[in-house]
Amino acid sequence: MSIDNPAPRPNGLIGLGLADWLCLAATPTFATMALLTAAHGGEDMMCMSGASALGGMVPMYLLMAAFHLAPWLRLAARRG
Repeated sequence: MSIDNPAPRPNGLIGLGLADWLCLAATPTFATMALLTAAHGGEDMMCMSGASALGGMVPMYLLMAAFHLAPWLRLAARRG
């Protein structure tokens, strides 16, 4: 990912390239998908696992959002 590139860049969001924006788009996208799925009662036939609290699409989307949080943390550390 290009956020890891140590080359000097302009400060702020102006210095971000297309790859950086794509990396940053993943977490809010998955979080929004989790909220929409939970709000609309996303009972998914492929992900029905019985009585497990970790079954279904909402926990999967939340985990994907958490796994894609690293670019946001790097951006926050760079700006701080």
